[in-house]
Amino acid sequence: MFKFNKYSGQASKLLLVLAIVVLVAVIITFLVLKMAEKPAQPVVPTGPVVQLPVYEQTINGIRFVFESAIDRGQILTASEVTNTQYASYQKDLPVSNTGAKFIQVTVGAQNMGTENTQQNAWDMGNIVDSDGRNFVPLDNSSVNSWLPYPNQCGALLKPAFDPTPCTQIYEVSKQSTGLKIVVEASKGSSSKTPTSIDLIVK
Repeated sequence: MFKFNKYSGQASKLLLVLAIVVLVAVIITFLVLKMAEKPAQPVVPTGPVVQLPVYEQTINGIRFVFESAIDRGQILTASEVTNTQYASYQKDLPVSNTGAKFIQVTVGAQNMGTENTQQNAWDMGNIVDSDGRNFVPLDNSSVNSWLPYPNQCGALLKPAFDPTPCTQIYEVSKQSTGLKIVVEASKGSSSKTPTSIDLIVK
C-alpha cells in the first residue's frame, strides 16, 4: 500500500512557491526594464519649412505694427478723396499701366524706449513681392488727396504712446503675391536699419 510522505508534499509546495517567486521577479524585472527604456524619438518632418507671416517688428527701439493694406483698384476716384482741401478740384487718378493696381498701406510706429525719438527717425519704404520686385511709394504730391491729413510718417514718437499711423499709396503689379512692406528706423544719429513685415491686402 502506498504511504503518503509528508516530506515530499512539503517539497512540492516549496518548489511551487519558489516557481511563483521567480515568475514574479521576472515580471517585475521586465516591467522595470520597459519603463527605463528611452521613448521613441518623434518623427521630424522632412518637407520644406513654412515661414509664418510676421505682422510686427521692433528695430532700434521702435515697434512697427501692420494696420491695413487696401486694394484701391486701378483708379483713385475724386469721390473718395479724404483730404478735403483738395476735394473741390481733384480729378480721378488712374494707374500708369493697366497691369498695375493701387495699394494703400498703413503701418503704426510705437516708441518702446524711454525718451522721445527724433523727427524722421522712422519711415515706410518699398513694397516687395515674393519674386523680389520692389514698388516705391507714390510721390505724395500726386496722391495727397487720398492720404490722411495730417499724415504722420516720420513723426516724433513719445515713449509708450499708442502706435502712430503712417499711410502710403503704391502702384503694384497685378501679378505680385506675398507682399511685404519695408520699414526702417534709426537710433540717435545712426543710419536707418530696414526690416519688413507682411501685408494682408483686402
